[in-house]
This record gives sequence, C-alpha cells and structure tokens, in this order.
Amino acid sequence: MPTEKEKMIAGELYQSFGEQLFNERQQAKQLCRRYNATTEEQMAERGDILGQLLGSTGENVFIEPPFRCDYGYNFHVGRNFYANYDLIVLDCCEVRIGDNCMIAPRVSIFTAAHPLDAATRISGLEYAKPITIGDNVWIGGHAVINPGVTIGDNAVIAAGAVVTKDVPANVVVAGVPARIIRHLDVA
Repeated sequence: MPTEKEKMIAGELYQSFGEQLFNERQQAKQLCRRYNATTEEQMAERGDILGQLLGSTGENVFIEPPFRCDYGYNFHVGRNFYANYDLIVLDCCEVRIGDNCMIAPRVSIFTAAHPLDAATRISGLEYAKPITIGDNVWIGGHAVINPGVTIGDNAVIAAGAVVTKDVPANVVVAGVPARIIRHLDVA
C-alpha cells in the first residue's frame, strides 16, 4: 500500500494532514523562516539553507526573501536562477525549472489541486500535478503557474498572466487565462 507521500508525488489523491507530510511541511516552514530572516550580508548562510531545503540547485541560484514553499524537496532549479521577492511554490509534486530563468516579484507556482467533486474535496483528499519550466524563461510579476503546466524554452510569461495550459517554446503569453500574444525570433 503506497504512503500518502508516495501518492502525493505520483499525482494521486492523498490526505495531506497525516503525520509524515505535516512534519515535512513544518520542517520546510522552519527552513523558509530561517532563510527569510537572513540579511543581505548572509549570502553563504542563504546558500546553505537553500541546499538543505530544495531538491536540487545549479550554480548561481538566488531567491530574494521572502520565499515560501510546501516541502522544498520537490523544487529543483537549474543554473543562473533568480527569483525576486515573494516567490510561493506549492511543491506537492515536482517543480523543475531549467537554466537561466528569471522570476519577478510575487509569482505563484502551484502543483497542488483539489477535486471538483464537493464530497471528495470535503473529505480532505487532494492531488498534485508536476510543473516543468524550460531554459531561459522569464516569468513576470504576479503571474500564476497552475498544476500540470509545462513551459517551453525561451518563453516569456507576462506580468499578471494565469497559466492554465502548456506554453510552447519561443512565445510570449499574457492574460487570464494566458494566451499566446507573440512568437519570438530565437537566434
């Protein structure tokens, strides 16, 4: 019988308030609180905390405090990653971000989802879908990336966009829900 954590990571319905997942969220909250309490002079300590918190990181990873995530171990970022203030990552499933990505302030990345059926939702069951963001992606301020989305290389997500479906490579998307507004020439 799979554990609730195994069901969560597999994208199946699971109960999030069991002891294991609750404790893991508490640990992530503690690490986020420590990270968010650091000063700009404590860059080495920030790097150490991110190393404990995140699933994996490339070189030159910087996240401006405050930063919040559910578990941390499901959040993976590549090289040359920059996230501005107030990044929220609900990483119940994997969030994988490629190299050379930039995230503006107050971006939300949500793998967590809830059933549409009210009785199932009220029972406390939930599920998650992974998110993949390619290389060289720029996500504008206040954008929301929803569960199960894949964003292609070189894409630009405009400020305030709500991404509800996959975004191909080399495009700009904007709006609610996000739609392609421009194709990019890539050298």
